Amino acid sequence: MTDTPQRTRPLRVLAAMSGGVDSAVAAARAAEAGHDVTGVHLALSANPQSFRTGARGCCTIEDSRDARRAADVIGIPFYVWDLADRFREDVVEDFVAEYEAGRTPNPCLRCNEKIKFAALLDKALALGFDAVCTGHYAKVILREDGTRELHRASDMAKDQSYVLGVLDDRQLAHAMFPLGDTVTTKEEIRAEAERRGLAVAKKPDSHDICFIADGDTQGFLAKRLGKAEGDIVDESGARIGTHEGAYGFTIGQRKGLRIGTPAPDGKPRYVLDISPVDNTVTVGPAASLDVGALTAIKPRWCGAAPTGPGAYTAQLRAHGDETPVTAELVGEELRVRFAEPVRGVAPGQAVVLYDGTRVVGSATIASTERATADVA
Repeated sequence: MTDTPQRTRPLRVLAAMSGGVDSAVAAARAAEAGHDVTGVHLALSANPQSFRTGARGCCTIEDSRDARRAADVIGIPFYVWDLADRFREDVVEDFVAEYEAGRTPNPCLRCNEKIKFAALLDKALALGFDAVCTGHYAKVILREDGTRELHRASDMAKDQSYVLGVLDDRQLAHAMFPLGDTVTTKEEIRAEAERRGLAVAKKPDSHDICFIADGDTQGFLAKRLGKAEGDIVDESGARIGTHEGAYGFTIGQRKGLRIGTPAPDGKPRYVLDISPVDNTVTVGPAASLDVGALTAIKPRWCGAAPTGPGAYTAQLRAHGDETPVTAELVGEELRVRFAEPVRGVAPGQAVVLYDGTRVVGSATIASTERATADVA
């Protein structure tokens, strides 16, 4: 098996350049490998001044300029493509709708699915490009039978395969991740960028949501959805507080509950459930967060769909740990059972299945089952 960036014939490659250091180094490596590379920056906001400045590149005017300067240094053509309408509909509006429905979405995963490897890839292929290159830390492995697999990056500390678990066969066939085999620190990536003369070498990273200018997710949602006062209740249904919008809470949240009544046992309480129907938030002890199984919908497979029950590991958030599971596709639903109870699992999140380092696929969590005493 070989990593697809090592293909023998030169490819026409469209390098998505966010304005950050990772995508700039990825584009430079693709060009250095002999591919015919063109850089493109995605304009994702109709009003880029409203997006954050001085953070990770993807949305602001300064990010576009940084990407253009990097392309000039690499010596590749550069364009800016306006995907603002598509981004607003498929990522921003989806984000708001999911929170309004009491779920916790992952906008980066949705952006990879709908923008970078759907809208962008479709346009790239229509223009005659062979592959889309990004600065993600993951690997695409080409097998001897011609099929491709998505694997974790060589450096687990930087692995980003979780947010790529939505990619299907066709998308993997045209994906290139030049940083996937890199086993270095971020400082070494920055040092490489500096050696290449890329001014983004010292540009800071950000892990915030790019389209929320000040990083205040609750404030952003309040402006979009308005205040909607409701009750905070305990597991018995007793009212112990109020809130200004159930969308401002996530499963497992502990801080910011503003409950005046102390718990009978004096221990902290956590958000256990969010009900948009009656605008109620249920809180309780940490033990009540234990989940033994879940059902997920809208599965997407990085290859053939699995048949029958199987043993895998699962990851439930971008920087979360793996946990052993058994999983089975039943109709259009993925049924997952954990070997040990896990906490803080929220509907709307993605569950990504792994077989060793190989990404099997992902699905959106629809519901969970509370762990019982007999769950091993």
